[in-house]
Amino acid sequence: MTIYESDLPGVGKKFEVELEDSTRLVIVTHNTGKREVYLKADADADGDKLFELSDRLARKVGTILEGAYFQPVQAEAVETMLSDDTFLEWYNVTETADIAGQSLEGARVRERTGVSIVAIQRGDDLISPPNPETVLSVGDTLVVIGDREDCAEFETLLGDETEA
Repeated sequence: MTIYESDLPGVGKKFEVELEDSTRLVIVTHNTGKREVYLKADADADGDKLFELSDRLARKVGTILEGAYFQPVQAEAVETMLSDDTFLEWYNVTETADIAGQSLEGARVRERTGVSIVAIQRGDDLISPPNPETVLSVGDTLVVIGDREDCAEFETLLGDETEA
């Protein structure tokens, strides 16, 4: 898959995503934040407008597409880049995790690794934000935020088979 990016002076940016069957998905991001999505039969064809989204709705749809709300398959890693150096990642607490059975305060995750645990999925319950007394249990899915190095350091606290 190849993505072509071009500036549209006075308008914004255009991204063309080359799909497997040589069709192209074209996304025009206006300076106002509005997005227009087109489909082209090939590189030289005119595009047919599929839909238009406001900035807010486009961001919401984007998070759905990237899997922030639902992961349809068990993945090696679930990773969302918030900026060039900041990641939002999901990790499972396994039986081998050093932090299993400890409170957030007792585990000292932030001091030891630099990441912040912003939410805990425990069965059907979401704990957001967790408080310092919240105990980390085997089977919890932790949502953490931090830079790549801090996330890698956090993985050491989780032992084997760390990422969700």
